[in-house]
Amino acid sequence: MEQSRNMAQIAAHALAEKKGEDIRVIDISHISVISDYFVITSGANDSQIQALVDHVEEKLAEAGYQLKQQEGTGSGTWVLMDYGDIIIHIFDKESRSFYNLERIWSDGREVEM
Repeated sequence: MEQSRNMAQIAAHALAEKKGEDIRVIDISHISVISDYFVITSGANDSQIQALVDHVEEKLAEAGYQLKQQEGTGSGTWVLMDYGDIIIHIFDKESRSFYNLERIWSDGREVEM
């Protein structure tokens, strides 16, 4: 659990460095077996979303964490980065509002990073 918290912290910091909007870290370890944390943010446009994806991948790789699977690259609306212990969701504003993961996973505990 400490490792996954560290991963979430690195991811949240990397997103903040590239000006990710409304960054949320949700601890879902007590309600889900798929992952320990969701890290959720929004980007203003396709270019920023790609910059957020690239920067997070770079920072987590530097810390020794490897991306297991990635979905949505090139769509410009929602990129999911699966690191096993954490899952990072990078949305455009419209898709984030539509899917509203924060509401769906409201049983999770929001964590301050």
